[in-house]
Amino acid sequence: MELRPFASTRREVPAIGQGTWQMDGDDRAAAVAALRRGLDLGATHVDTAELYGAAENIVGEAIAGRRDDVFLVSKVLPEHASRRGTIAACEKSLRRLRTDRLDCYLLHWRGRHPLAETIAAFEELERGGKILSWGVSNFDVADLEETRAIAGAGRPACNQVLYHLRERAIEHAVIPWCEGHGVAVVGYSPFGSGSFPGERTAGGRVLQEIADAHGATARQVALQFLVRRPSLFAIPKAASPAHAAENAAAGQVHLTRAQLGRIDGAFPLGPPRRRLPML
Repeated sequence: MELRPFASTRREVPAIGQGTWQMDGDDRAAAVAALRRGLDLGATHVDTAELYGAAENIVGEAIAGRRDDVFLVSKVLPEHASRRGTIAACEKSLRRLRTDRLDCYLLHWRGRHPLAETIAAFEELERGGKILSWGVSNFDVADLEETRAIAGAGRPACNQVLYHLRERAIEHAVIPWCEGHGVAVVGYSPFGSGSFPGERTAGGRVLQEIADAHGATARQVALQFLVRRPSLFAIPKAASPAHAAENAAAGQVHLTRAQLGRIDGAFPLGPPRRRLPML
């Protein structure tokens, strides 16, 4: 599994990690087994959130006895993101995750609480050792500029955003801003949350042809495209150990420049959006 610097954290983190959105609806034993299989194969960047219901408890069970091997991320809901509320939410997440610290703690999206309050809470949590870094999620460039104006250079550590082959809006401005300011970009829902292109579509055929050339799967090719730049990370979710192994093996697929160009042409970027999409 390829490791790359996770921006200002100075940590080496796998380009392809593990997401847990909607995991609370899966069979618990299978979900725990999937996460453990991913960890065994080097997918040690594990992302969760208080929003995800039982997912934090599932992650806590999966990483028991191997916490030091994991780059663990969770998120605070916007309605909890006052200074006091953020600290309380973090402490609850830590209890559910059975750990004393998070490697990165994110604001899930902008809400009614002033961003300065949330950042003050993040900094207090960081001073206390309960989080080792902090970031944001679903932030557009204006939000990122405001964050940097409040917190200074080197913050946030990351911006977690929707990114898949049919939703590439972040390539217009968000990725360039993050790359210019040393912020990691973490793409969630890299398979499109149920809209992955099938073989009967033109784009799906391109993916399958490239996959066949590598002895890989179309999903592995898609994942590798989405982490094709050093600033990019992806957190696919797996519901079974076999699926986790497939995701982790995407790191062994090395796309040529010509293949990247074919995928780019099959899934065109499209015009900029007025608002950053999110799920």
